[in-house]
Amino acid sequence: MSKSPAPNRILLVTGLSGAGKSTALRTLEDIGWEVVDNLPLSLLEHLLSTPLAKATGRRRRPLAIGIDSRTRDFDAQRIVQQIKGLATEQGYPVETLFFDCAGGELLRRYSETRRRHPLALDRPAMDGIAAERALMEPLRRWSDYIIDTTDTDSHALQQQVRTRFSTGKEAPTLHVMSFGFARGLPRNADNVFDMRFLQNPHWVDELRPMTGLDRPVSDYIARDPAYEEAVTRIEELLLVLLPRYEAEGKSYVSLAFGCTGGRHRSVHVAERVAARLRKAGFSPTLEHRDLGSLPRDVIEGAQRAEAVN
Repeated sequence: MSKSPAPNRILLVTGLSGAGKSTALRTLEDIGWEVVDNLPLSLLEHLLSTPLAKATGRRRRPLAIGIDSRTRDFDAQRIVQQIKGLATEQGYPVETLFFDCAGGELLRRYSETRRRHPLALDRPAMDGIAAERALMEPLRRWSDYIIDTTDTDSHALQQQVRTRFSTGKEAPTLHVMSFGFARGLPRNADNVFDMRFLQNPHWVDELRPMTGLDRPVSDYIARDPAYEEAVTRIEELLLVLLPRYEAEGKSYVSLAFGCTGGRHRSVHVAERVAARLRKAGFSPTLEHRDLGSLPRDVIEGAQRAEAVN
């Protein structure tokens, strides 16, 4: 069994219960870190020597390990000694991030969520908060980073973690698709653009069997007087929105372009927009959901009848 490549960064994430550790771990995972929560540090060396799954491509991702007062055999002073040993004796790039928060704010959070403090299951939460603060003090003193979340909401904390620990690979996964309204809206689409205002190639006999991937269909659609201005404006809008989605930490963005049957107009526009986004530096995947469906007058006819009336 081959040895796993060592992570290029190891971050121990710890702190007071309710201060933001779980939010930080979820955020680190979203921006490309490998995350393990509540792992006894006695098992860390075993984790580091375990080979990566083949699907990872053996990438040396940074590793975040969550530890707190609930971790088995928790002893803050002993953990500090283990951290020193990993860093100085074995050369692992270990850092420690500690989340702190004022007792009054922690008490408010526990009251709002109706959770019990892990160190005060049968006592007032403030007793558990005080006991945990004393228990964690050696780790707090040793930590490389301390984030106080007393006046920080969840969204601001996520932004702070992203800024400080970004791997530079957190761009959202971008998916562009075409579809037919007659066959239902796609699930989980973030933005839906209706292309049914464009002239419909289905009603041109020689174009009907073709699709939006064929040049004659594309040329026909592009001759619509509204086409160029409308599609250009959509592209410009997306070039404004996508960086904002990334800044807000959105992991997936789905753009859906629809026409009546999902074979002509939506396919052509999805292809054009995907190409424009690639030129701008994005890496969209492209799907034509209804491209394989047969052209049917009964589906396209409803829209045509509405237009005539």
